[in-house]
Amino acid sequence: MNCFKKTPRLGLLNLLVMMVLFPFTAQSQQTRRIPLTLEEVVETAREQSQASLIAKHNFLASYWQFRSYKAKLLPSLNLNASLGQYNRSITALQNSQTGEFNYIVNNNMNNNLSLSVNQSIAPTGGTLSLITSLSRLDQFSSQNPVTYTSQPVKINYSQPIKAYNSLKWEKTIEPLNFEKAKREYLERLEDVNITAVSLFFSVLSAQINLDMALKNLENTELSLDIAKERFEIGTISRNDVLTLNLRLINSRLDIGDKQLELEMSKLNLRTFLGFNESVELVLITPEQTPDLTLNYEDVYSRSIENSSYVMGNELLLLGAEQSVARAKSSTGLQANLFANFGLNQRGENLSKAYSNPMDQEVVGLSLTLPILDWGMGKGNVKLARSREEVIRTQVEQSMTQYKQDVLIKVMQFNKLNDQCNISLQADSIAKLSFDIANERFRNGTITVIELNSAQNDMTSAASRYIADLGNYWKNYYNIRKLSLYDYLTGEGVNVNFDLLTEN
Repeated sequence: MNCFKKTPRLGLLNLLVMMVLFPFTAQSQQTRRIPLTLEEVVETAREQSQASLIAKHNFLASYWQFRSYKAKLLPSLNLNASLGQYNRSITALQNSQTGEFNYIVNNNMNNNLSLSVNQSIAPTGGTLSLITSLSRLDQFSSQNPVTYTSQPVKINYSQPIKAYNSLKWEKTIEPLNFEKAKREYLERLEDVNITAVSLFFSVLSAQINLDMALKNLENTELSLDIAKERFEIGTISRNDVLTLNLRLINSRLDIGDKQLELEMSKLNLRTFLGFNESVELVLITPEQTPDLTLNYEDVYSRSIENSSYVMGNELLLLGAEQSVARAKSSTGLQANLFANFGLNQRGENLSKAYSNPMDQEVVGLSLTLPILDWGMGKGNVKLARSREEVIRTQVEQSMTQYKQDVLIKVMQFNKLNDQCNISLQADSIAKLSFDIANERFRNGTITVIELNSAQNDMTSAASRYIADLGNYWKNYYNIRKLSLYDYLTGEGVNVNFDLLTEN
């Protein structure tokens, strides 16, 4: 039956509104229809959504930060040059015997070139360097205008004593940071899954609501025709006819709202998945939920083992311990041991500058001891330790709350499977009940109020089933995010990180 035949002007108005709001329908010939199951929507979101792309680049930023840290542990090769340093000036020169100052004209050019290999020693915090250098001095006002000075080899070592060793802490913290970044990337992908599931069921819910609204309109029109016939023979009151008329008008208004809701939810899903307006997504309602019961201890142990949450707490505690170590190293005696051994020579040309080089050795120890700092160093240590205790307490409280949250999520999920089955039964019963009520209304054995009640029950039951189905899958993917484990396949959630970082 044509649902707008009773009021052709209103039907034409609705058609015009739909053409303005949704111009894509006028180009349905060019629209590509893509049927998608829930699993296909989730997979598409992981592969091509903007959210998954953002998650990938956030991970790559952490990856390159880790690569930079690893590069700090490797030897570095450095070339230093100071070329064309020309100096023409009058310089004061003091006589060592008389103390008199004489002014001489300085007219020279200096060029230096050095090549060094530097290696940081992470366990001790020291630095080892191997250097070779060559310099040339051109004195334009001298009888010996050119002098070369060479250092064929020079070994330097500098070792702070009782100093804060940043490399030692980075060697512990940075690998944990990178592992945490991997887990956070997997969790962000699970967030993408959760959003995709939510948008999927939002479309399904809107589709069910529109279907029910269209069916309600059709049934109301038929019921109104029957009511008018019964009114003519006096078996129904005028108020019942008016009630059905009002319901008919409300049903037509409701269809417009439900159409707009459906198009907006489709647009949100299509945009999230990265499709353009030429694509129409046709969603396939999932079958009955899998019979899956989760064990709390298993979920909790996997979440402790796999999620970024526990690792984040571990890094918080390490950061607090690092602050204490930094504060303690800045108090009391500070010492630095340095030593170098090398060869050097000078000459008027390159061959003489490298002939029979002389050795040079330098060893020293520098000390710094604060005599009076008014308790500042001790206060910094106490402050750092207090903050460490605060963080430790917060982590313990957070872990207790986390354990409760996991328990609640598992309990909720285990109830949802039965709830979906009950909702499905209620949906079937409500549809059958409405069919019976509709038939009884035609026979004149029930009132309009009873018919409306059966129709409302049918609409509510259909919406409730889709809502429960959506809650089941959203809760499932939330638990997947917590544990990074797929309980349907019995495999851990993972990606090929080598492939992800190879470009």
